[in-house]
Amino acid sequence: MQLVLNTFGTSLQKDNNMFLVAHKDGKQHIHPDTLKSILISKGANISSDAALLAVENEIEVLFVDGKGQPQGRLWSVKYGSVSTIRRQQLDFTFSKAAVGWIKRIIKQKIDNQVALLLSLEPYETKQENKIDGAIKKLTDYKKKIDVVDGEIISDVAPSLRGWEGAASRNYFECLFLFIPEVYKFEKRTQHPATDVFNCLLNYGYGILYGKIEGALIKAGIDPYVGIFHREDYNRPVLVFDVIEKFRVWIDYVVMSLITQKVIDEDCYSVKDDGSFWLEALGKRILIQSVNDYLDEVIKMNSLDRSRESHIQLFAQNLAQTFLNYKPDKNV
Repeated sequence: MQLVLNTFGTSLQKDNNMFLVAHKDGKQHIHPDTLKSILISKGANISSDAALLAVENEIEVLFVDGKGQPQGRLWSVKYGSVSTIRRQQLDFTFSKAAVGWIKRIIKQKIDNQVALLLSLEPYETKQENKIDGAIKKLTDYKKKIDVVDGEIISDVAPSLRGWEGAASRNYFECLFLFIPEVYKFEKRTQHPATDVFNCLLNYGYGILYGKIEGALIKAGIDPYVGIFHREDYNRPVLVFDVIEKFRVWIDYVVMSLITQKVIDEDCYSVKDDGSFWLEALGKRILIQSVNDYLDEVIKMNSLDRSRESHIQLFAQNLAQTFLNYKPDKNV
C-alpha cells in the first residue's frame, strides 16, 4: 500500500513502532508491514522518528511538488547494491549495445501506443479512419527505427527523437477524438498544462517517475546517468529513458477517468495564467486510480506480477545488463 499525505496540515509521526497519521478529521495508526511507500506533498510533514521508522522498514519516502514531480526521497542505506553496476553503467552508455537498448524501448513505446489505440471503440467513421491512419504511421516509424544503426547513441539520436516525436503527435491527435467535449484539448502540453487532460497526464507521469526512479536506485543504478535523453544538471535522465516503456499505463488510466467523466470542476483549478492544477480531490482520485492499476497482476515476459513489480523487475534486469556488460564482447 502507498500512503499519500497531500492535505495541508497532515502530519506523520511514530507511535509504539507504528505510523500515526494526524489530520483535521482525526488520527489513524498504520503498521509498517502494510506500506511499500509514502508520498508527501507540500503542506504535510513527517517527524524524524517516523522517517527513521520508514528507513528501518525499507519503506520509500517520496516528497513531491504540486505537479506530482518528485523533489526528494529517503531510502535505506541497504539500497543501491554494488558500485560495480554503476561503473559498468557508464561503459554501457557509450556503447553500441546502448543503441540497441534504446531502440527496443522506443519500439515498445510505439507498440503500447498502438495497443491503446486499438482498445478504443470508435462510434463514427471519422474516428475509425483516424485510428487506422495513425496506426499505419506509427508502424512506419517503428520500421524506420528498426533499421537505423550507429556505433553510439549520438549517431542515431536525432533520427530517433524525430520519429518518436512524430509517433507521439499522431497518437495524441488520435486520442483527442475520443475526449468528451468538456475536456477537449488542442495539443499535448507539459509545463504548465493548459487543460485538465494534460494536467492529469503530467501528474500521473510524475507518480510514475517516482516509482521508476526508486526502482532504479534500489537496483543499484544511477538514475542521473542517461542513455538517450540529454544529461542536465539535477535531472534523473535515465528515468526519462525508462519511463517510455511504461508511460502508456498512465495514458490508459487518464483516458478511463476522462471518458467516464469522473473528473469535475471540484478536482482542479485554473490559475490566472490559464494553467490547470489538480486540487486535493483530483489528486486523490488520480493517485488511487494509478495505484490500483499498478497493483493489478498482468503477464509480462512469462511472469504474472503486479505492474509495479514488473517495473522493479525491469530495473533489476537492467542492473544485470550493466553488470554483465563486456565492451570487447558486444557488437
